[in-house]
Amino acid sequence: GLRHKTICFLIVPFLHNTWNLEPCTLYPIYTLHLSFIMGKRRQARELAIQVLFHLEFNPGNPDNVFDLICENFSSQKASRAFARQLVMGVCEKKISLDELISRSSRNWRLERMSRLDSCILRRAAFEFLFMEDIPPKVSIDEALEIGKKFGSENSGRFINGILDNIYNSRVGEGKLFE
Repeated sequence: GLRHKTICFLIVPFLHNTWNLEPCTLYPIYTLHLSFIMGKRRQARELAIQVLFHLEFNPGNPDNVFDLICENFSSQKASRAFARQLVMGVCEKKISLDELISRSSRNWRLERMSRLDSCILRRAAFEFLFMEDIPPKVSIDEALEIGKKFGSENSGRFINGILDNIYNSRVGEGKLFE
């Protein structure tokens, strides 16, 4: 957290506005910095979901599929390393993630879930179980937002219920991180 509020501001000029901000507006610099970082992470998570979703229908080498998706669809180079880390991790841990998701979903077998929702669940569960530098609540919140953006009207609630169940059961067992 910040102890003292930063009084530095960025005045956005009319030209060369690469962040699509409102011209002649004051923006606190630390706010811009945090939102810019979060934007890269969100882009990486969305790219990872695209690759994982592709792999659901066209199984193959995750490395090759990742490169194929990046070549054929626009993706920011800055977000690719984190996205690749997510894809490779989910693919490596897919069996254990699927077992955990199955145990945590009441009345829903993994085969009955939307493939997109199961990709989002795997990615979020991988993040908060195997990536200690990312707070679990951030992983869950990002999954909800991606589910709302790309999934059905019920995806957000469905994803939230399962991820909360996984999180609470792992915390209760004292085994949040693998």
